[in-house]
Amino acid sequence: MDAVLLAQEYSAFKRELDQKGIIFSFSGYLSEGILYSLGEALREKMALEEMDGPTVRRVFSVFVEQMQNIVRYSAEKLARDDPQPIELSAGMVTIGTENDTFFIVCGNAVHNRDVPRLRERLEFLKGLDREGIKTHYREQLRENPEEGSRGATIGLIEIARRASQPIEYDFAEMDGGKSFFCLKVRV
Repeated sequence: MDAVLLAQEYSAFKRELDQKGIIFSFSGYLSEGILYSLGEALREKMALEEMDGPTVRRVFSVFVEQMQNIVRYSAEKLARDDPQPIELSAGMVTIGTENDTFFIVCGNAVHNRDVPRLRERLEFLKGLDREGIKTHYREQLRENPEEGSRGATIGLIEIARRASQPIEYDFAEMDGGKSFFCLKVRV
């Protein structure tokens, strides 16, 4: 890239994010440590803007749940076992406002074999009203976790509980038996 165009290109990218109401964005490889650091930065940003406590808690809770889903379930990972184990998961998260409502959009690659089950769960949650989500949440807390689950069953329900509107999601097929999964939650 021509060094003269560098500032113009990234300035235009920043303006586009601003026009879309984006206040926080991350794309790259994540770990639990990076999740913690990003969470602290988000919490401090919301504190500086003097947002009300319940909104801060809902936004932060959905952010953490979505980021944990990337860390646990992204189909794009980098790992090393020796000499010290390291695992990083690829994904992106964007937080912004539209029509006086916060939104959190999260995206990552998932294996195509996982898409039908994930789509089924999300459709089920979209079809529930607030009381139905609460009831389903209580039922799932009493159930044993699914084999291979690392919390996503409860995590998706937790996200739906905090949402102010039905969740939105989409899948875009990629190469290599993967799809890009995107989840948008308004709080």
